[in-house]
Amino acid sequence: MRLVQKNSEPDRLLETLSNSVAVVSGGLNRSTLVKAGLVAGGLAALTAGSAAVSSIRRRMEANDS
Repeated sequence: MRLVQKNSEPDRLLETLSNSVAVVSGGLNRSTLVKAGLVAGGLAALTAGSAAVSSIRRRMEANDS
């Protein structure tokens, strides 16, 4: 008798994403999706960091006046 193997939440999310993308694009491997996710996450982090720095600068300029 084989027990059902449960995947962790990130594994299930990645599997769902892989299946969805495979249907649309004709198939991508897991490492490509991981790399694309890392690039997208890095871009989002850079954007958020840039917005935070801009916000801090505006506050500092408003206090100087």
